[in-house]
Amino acid sequence: MVCKTADLFDEHSSLIKVLTPMFRSYGGLSAFHGEIATVKVFEDNKLVRDALSHDGKGKVLVIDGGGSLRMALVGGKLAQLAFDNKWAGIIVHGCIRDSVEVQKIAIGVFALNTCPARPAKNGTGESRIPVSFAGVTMTPGEHVYADEDGIVIAKLRLS
Repeated sequence: MVCKTADLFDEHSSLIKVLTPMFRSYGGLSAFHGEIATVKVFEDNKLVRDALSHDGKGKVLVIDGGGSLRMALVGGKLAQLAFDNKWAGIIVHGCIRDSVEVQKIAIGVFALNTCPARPAKNGTGESRIPVSFAGVTMTPGEHVYADEDGIVIAKLRLS
């Protein structure tokens, strides 16, 4: 079931936080929703891989990459891993790479931009914590809805 963000806002404006529109859709699905799981990293994607290696059914991985445009945190291999493990989508406050490959995978992927540089794999960062970017704090267990009109967050499932 696809929920339109504009309709959700119209019906539940007091329950919804809207991310500042700065993200672009790169995945094979332009609309997705799910329960939020988080990682906070900076130019290091080992924790991203670790998260996407687990069952993600009904979940969206929200990655606070500090907004870095110098290195990609998700590429074709990680997008495929996410798809294989049934993640609904990935939102990256940073960059992805392999964008043509990612676009062919039936998963939602939103990011700030693309960058060919690969990140470190040291495992620095944190998982399962609140993250803040685009004017909104997102907490694991909240729900995210993303489509062509933008990204919204709700404390409870709205669909």
